[in-house]
Amino acid sequence: QVQLVESGGGLVQAGGSLRLSCVASGRTSSSYAMGWFRQAPEKERRCVAAISWSGGSTYYADSAKGRFTISRDNAKATVYLQMNSLKPEDTAVYYCALRTAPWDAKGQYEYDYWGQGTQVTVSS
Repeated sequence: QVQLVESGGGLVQAGGSLRLSCVASGRTSSSYAMGWFRQAPEKERRCVAAISWSGGSTYYADSAKGRFTISRDNAKATVYLQMNSLKPEDTAVYYCALRTAPWDAKGQYEYDYWGQGTQVTVSS
């Protein structure tokens, strides 16, 4: 079993920044991709960013390009999401996900394990 624990969410004013972290533990595969998803009330869960095991391949949703940066530290089994220039429409619960394959993906059904989520609220 794999456990994912997110941290770093909170309340921030528009234009501000937050850094989300997600630590993986348990029986992770030898190489795994990670992703960050978000879900606002009454909306579908969508991928914000994803990163391959090596970190050499990343995916960003159009809404995240130029503002968010995903990174990982495999020695610490941790993935990060640096979010800058936050907007009220970024308000959502952010979920960390792990895929038991080394290459990144943007579909939620391609991920095998999920964290509990962390709330991000951006005030105008």
